[in-house]
Amino acid sequence: MGNKKNHILNLLFLLLVFSLTIWAVFKGEDLSLIFSYIRTADPVYLFLGILCVVTFILGEAIIICYLLRVLGYRVRATRCYLYSFIGFFFSCITPSATGGQPAQVYYMKKDHIPIPESTLVLMIVTITYKMVLVVLGILVLLLRPRRVMVYLEPVMFWIYLGLALNVFCVTFMMILVFHPKLAKWLMVKGLKLLERMHLLRKKGKRLKKLESSMDDYHAAGEFYWKHKPVVIRAFLITVVQRLLLFFVTYLTYRAFGLSGENMVTIVCLQGMISLAVDMLPLPGGMGISERLFLSIFTPVFGTTLLLPAMIVSRGISYYSQLTISAIMTVAAHFIIGNYHSKESKPGGKAT
Repeated sequence: MGNKKNHILNLLFLLLVFSLTIWAVFKGEDLSLIFSYIRTADPVYLFLGILCVVTFILGEAIIICYLLRVLGYRVRATRCYLYSFIGFFFSCITPSATGGQPAQVYYMKKDHIPIPESTLVLMIVTITYKMVLVVLGILVLLLRPRRVMVYLEPVMFWIYLGLALNVFCVTFMMILVFHPKLAKWLMVKGLKLLERMHLLRKKGKRLKKLESSMDDYHAAGEFYWKHKPVVIRAFLITVVQRLLLFFVTYLTYRAFGLSGENMVTIVCLQGMISLAVDMLPLPGGMGISERLFLSIFTPVFGTTLLLPAMIVSRGISYYSQLTISAIMTVAAHFIIGNYHSKESKPGGKAT
C-alpha cells in the first residue's frame, strides 16, 4: 500500500503545515483570552457539530455500500463504514486528499472486492463529491445572493481559482468516463511528449498501465449509462453529506449565542471555502482554510469571537474528523482481512 517513504514524507509535510498554521493563527494573540471565549460555547451545539461530522463520514459509506450492492456484492454496512473512515483519514493527511482512495482500494481488496470494481465505485464517489462543489459554486456565482457576495468579496480570487480547478478536474474525469478513446489518445500523446522532452524515461510498463487504467474509466462510463437512477441517488446523498459538514459552521455560530445571520448564508459561505481549498495541494486545506475563514466571517462573528469561532469550527469539521477517522482506521487495520468473511467468497460476489 504505497511505500513507507511516501507515508513518512506525507506525515512530515502534514506536521510542517500544521506547525505553520498554528504559528500564523496564534501569533501575537492572547491564548488565555481566546480559550476563555471557547469555554463559553454551548456544548450541545458542539456535540451536534461532531455528530454532523460522523454522519458526513458515514454518508460516503452509504454510497459505497449502495453502489457495491448494485454491482452484486453483499457487503455489510459496517464494513463500508470502515472503508469510509479509512478514506477520510488518508485524505485528511495527504495533499489534495490524494491518499484516500488508494488506501480504500487496498482494504477493499483484502475483503475480496476486486480492484476494478472498487476503483469503479470510488471513481463515481469522487465525481459526485466534486460535482456537488462545482454545482454550489456555479449557483452562487450565477445567482449572486447579495449578502453572500458581500462576505466573499475579499477572497474572490480564491473562489474563482477553486471553481476553475474543480471544473477542470470534473471535466477531465467525465472525458475519461464518457470518451475513453479520446482520453486514451490524449494520455498516450501526453506521455510520449513527456518522454521526448526527457521529463520521463521511456518505459513500456508505464504505457501498459495507462492503457489498463483506461479500461476502468470505460467501465465507469458503462455504469453511468446503465444505472442513471443509481448515480442520481448517489449525487443526492452526496449533497446532503456535503451540507452536513458545512452546517458545522452554523452550529458554531449558534454555540456562541449569536443570531441575526441566517443558516443558508453561513452554510453557503462555508461551502465556498471548501470549493476554494478543495484542489489545493495542502492536507485538509490546512492554513488556507483558516485564512479564508478569518477573511470571510469577520462581519458574521465579530472581531472578538472570530478567532475562537474559527478554532471551534475547524476543530470540529477537520481535526475531529481526522482524530475519529484515525482511531477507526487503526481498528479497521486489525479487523479487515484478518478473518474469513462470511458475507462473500474470494472475489467478493454475493453467494
